[in-house]
Amino acid sequence: MIIGVIVLGLAIGLLTGFAGAGGAIITVPALVYLIGLPLDQAISTSLVMGAVAPIAALAPRIRQRLVNWQVVLFVVVTGIPAAFAGTAVGKLIPQNILLLAFAALMVAAGVQMLRPRPSQPSSERPRYWVLRALLIGAFVGFLTGIFGIGGGFITVPALVLLLDIPIGIAVGTSLAVALINTLAGLIAHAGAADPNWAVAVAFTVPSMIGAFLTARLAHKVNPVLLQRSFAILVLMIAVLTAIQVILAW
Repeated sequence: MIIGVIVLGLAIGLLTGFAGAGGAIITVPALVYLIGLPLDQAISTSLVMGAVAPIAALAPRIRQRLVNWQVVLFVVVTGIPAAFAGTAVGKLIPQNILLLAFAALMVAAGVQMLRPRPSQPSSERPRYWVLRALLIGAFVGFLTGIFGIGGGFITVPALVLLLDIPIGIAVGTSLAVALINTLAGLIAHAGAADPNWAVAVAFTVPSMIGAFLTARLAHKVNPVLLQRSFAILVLMIAVLTAIQVILAW
């Protein structure tokens, strides 16, 4: 099992380093169906991973000044309390329903990742940008709490489309938001289900190595090809997750 976790961690770390988003949405179903963890423990374990793994992908982007800290501040202001709210709601939903909702979320993520993103955002702040940032934070934080994910697959396109932030800075900003939100989600989940620390450690170390390496090479990879390839992978996992839930019902 540990070898499988190491391979999974490396793969998701590589994805996170390149795209700055998306790895966590694969982690939860992988922990449930490949590793065999209960859903509540998979969510807690995923939050541990999400609180540590993005650091390696974030560090090079901080040095390159690819993080908009002002936007991070406004996004996490609503994201942190929303993570606690999402955790409370998640405890009330049966596991099968939660997994089906997760599959639906993956479909939505995959579809939006297939859509092209603007390559030349405006240099001016869009109207009501603070309100938009607060709304992004509330939605992404809620997803973090209920599903144990960082929400980067939503944060990145939201920052680009709603705040006119260049894609490179959006990725770095999303990583910073995910790091803070997952810490809040982890605190909110404390006592609900303890993480599997052996799995978390076996995952996080190779994930950080993979994320650090690919974050330094991300600018050399065709972002459109990477985005579409990952979208197809997410859609496939969504279908497999839904089938597993329906067969086990």
